[in-house]
Amino acid sequence: MGMESKFIWMNGEMVPFEKATLHFLTPALHYGAAVFEGIRAYNTAKGPAVFRLNEHTERLFDSARVLGFREFPWTAAQVSAAVKQTVKANGFADCYIRPLLYLDGGGWNLNVDFGKPSLAIAVWEWANYLGEEALAKGIRANISSFTRHHPNVSMTKAKIAGNYVNSILAKTESQRLGFEEAIMLDPQGYIAECTGENLFLVRDGKVITPSTAPVLEGITRHTILTIAKDLGYEILEQPVSRDQLYVADEVFVCGTAAECIGLSEIDFRKIGDGKSGRITREIQNVYHDAIRGKIAKYESWCDYVG
Repeated sequence: MGMESKFIWMNGEMVPFEKATLHFLTPALHYGAAVFEGIRAYNTAKGPAVFRLNEHTERLFDSARVLGFREFPWTAAQVSAAVKQTVKANGFADCYIRPLLYLDGGGWNLNVDFGKPSLAIAVWEWANYLGEEALAKGIRANISSFTRHHPNVSMTKAKIAGNYVNSILAKTESQRLGFEEAIMLDPQGYIAECTGENLFLVRDGKVITPSTAPVLEGITRHTILTIAKDLGYEILEQPVSRDQLYVADEVFVCGTAAECIGLSEIDFRKIGDGKSGRITREIQNVYHDAIRGKIAKYESWCDYVG
């Protein structure tokens, strides 16, 4: 995956890509004391548009508050403007955007009050995270041997950098076993989410997803729920057991990077007819039109770079 660009925004300045570096003793590197967002911009008939930018920016600040930061040198509006500025400066249309708010210059006593926050924003061109073929055929997944964080051990509502070691362990294990994604259980043994995606299943025409108690409140998750409701599907948010996935008519996952992808197989058990199901494809098609500004009622989700 090429992540090169012309510029990275760092604390208010556009820094050439090769010079956007941090000191080895930056505490965020040693302790994972940083929060981030994954955002996408898509080319539309009106030019590049960042999808649900304000919601992502708000969640970045929420994550920082959960981690313990009390004051910020920037407002949410300034960060959103900086995101669009960075996309424009690099001349990208379809791209991935990574703001990172990190502990800098202090905090070695494991207390964020003794450090200061810095902010950087990178963008790079990126196609589908799980591959174009996955859109039609779906992907294979397994139940990970690693449990999703307990909500009172490591805050599950925040995109804290250190939290993602949990996902690295699970994803690495699953891919070494020959699967493309890992499904993680919560500490009570119910389905939580994948390493970077929220999970849904379809049974008897109903769209079912775990409640947000143990998982990230995904912005793409909210998008998919809105689309499914508008399409007339009944939505159930409830505990989901592992065996309920095995007998589901369809299973699919969603996230900013992965977008909306069906699961064809879980733990060597074929799901439905072994490819992306009808309802999955219907939601997927509306989602792909929405992110490119093609549906009027969802166009407010598109923040045009200008």
